[in-house]
Amino acid sequence: MNITRRRGAIAFFITLGALLVGGLVTLNITWIVLNERTVAIAVLGVILFAALIAGVVLNTVFLVREIRRNERQDSFLNAVTHELKTPIASIRLYLETLQRRPVEEVQRQEFYKIMLSDSDRLLATVEQVLKAGQLGQRHRQQNRTLINMQTLVADCIGITLQRHHLPAESISLEPTPGGVRLYTQGIAEDLRTAVINVLDNAVKYSPEGVHIRCSLAISNYTWVALRVTDTGVGLPANQFKRIFNRFYRVPGRAMAKIKGTGLGLFLVRNIARQHGGDATALSPGPGLGTTITLTLPLATPTSVNGVN
Repeated sequence: MNITRRRGAIAFFITLGALLVGGLVTLNITWIVLNERTVAIAVLGVILFAALIAGVVLNTVFLVREIRRNERQDSFLNAVTHELKTPIASIRLYLETLQRRPVEEVQRQEFYKIMLSDSDRLLATVEQVLKAGQLGQRHRQQNRTLINMQTLVADCIGITLQRHHLPAESISLEPTPGGVRLYTQGIAEDLRTAVINVLDNAVKYSPEGVHIRCSLAISNYTWVALRVTDTGVGLPANQFKRIFNRFYRVPGRAMAKIKGTGLGLFLVRNIARQHGGDATALSPGPGLGTTITLTLPLATPTSVNGVN
């Protein structure tokens, strides 16, 4: 119902803007015709009417953008509510079961395992929201250290495998060309958040089976490029940039079944840009998988000296 009302509001403001612009153009033409002999008045009228038309157009664009932004924020709140409520309800259910009746030790340990998994999911959602707030408020000024990207990516793969209970072969990290060690300067905590979000996103959007390939390479001599390729639902070309917007969820029935907050890739892009890099997406098309590329400045050879 809310979506229908918002679409109606967008259509109303666009129609109203078009009618106002049309009315102003008509008045402008009438003004010119009536004052064609007085050049100064005609020119002044054209300028004033042009300013009014521009104001109406800008106001309409602003209103439509605000409506769409509010829609994304509402979707985000609904998604976060679900992501918080589901694990809490699950944990509560298992605790009530343990409290009300005796449970065999094997089943008890299984309950504990599930509750810990739900707790990790809950913590991950909270950390994601907090991190988005931190990045949105200020540019993080912290001492940056030299980071071995192979080690960081391997650690993130291990965390993702454990979090989603996946076999080791589900996510692979290809050896770097020539066995070169690749480094970047940055905040390890933030870069770990970015890589884990990319991997989580690839897992989440691979409903038919997780087959993720990661690779690290030097790009254009001065960049470290991490590519994460999945075989999941894929993307149409018009979504390559939009998926990095705050609260944005790709429309479509298949995408609607996959839960999320719309913050993961927003965090990835912002962390990459705060480190002087960027994040991009490519896909052959729907159903053909997606490649997310995280590009970061390559550390200079002199800064790597003495690092194992």
